Amino acid sequence: MNSLFGLDRPSVKDEDLALLATTDNHIQIMIWESLLQGADIPYLLKERGSGTVMKVIAGYSVFNTDIYVRKEQLEEARALLEGCEESSEEEAE
Repeated sequence: MNSLFGLDRPSVKDEDLALLATTDNHIQIMIWESLLQGADIPYLLKERGSGTVMKVIAGYSVFNTDIYVRKEQLEEARALLEGCEESSEEEAE
């Protein structure tokens, strides 16, 4: 269904931005936002489909959210997110 409406791919066309991650987990988005803000990395959240409207009406979206950063900061941002995932895996063990 997502491919039918084009919701299976990112839609931002800005050439200075690079896709960092995609998720439908709003808790994970809040954690990633906090990490990026703490590292002074500007980012853009882009909801797929009618995700923005869904968040206004229901408080959350069932559609994915794409997180974009500047191309020159992509590797730094990836390292932050990977470090967060590794530490949460270690805590789970």
